[in-house]
Amino acid sequence: MEHDLQLRAAARAIYDACYPTEDWSPLGFDEAERLRTVHYRQAVGAAHHARAALARSGEQLALPVIA
Repeated sequence: MEHDLQLRAAARAIYDACYPTEDWSPLGFDEAERLRTVHYRQAVGAAHHARAALARSGEQLALPVIA
């Protein structure tokens, strides 16, 4: 997902909101992304769904770029 920075930022925001502590997921976003964990894949799927929903409503998904 390194080529789609907006989608990655959305996935990170969703991941951090859904898995805020080690009780929810023992890995941070970057490590989960590297390992392609189920938590990471769920966050990416949610980001795709959010993008589609916002596109249908005429909104743009404008999120900060993560370096």
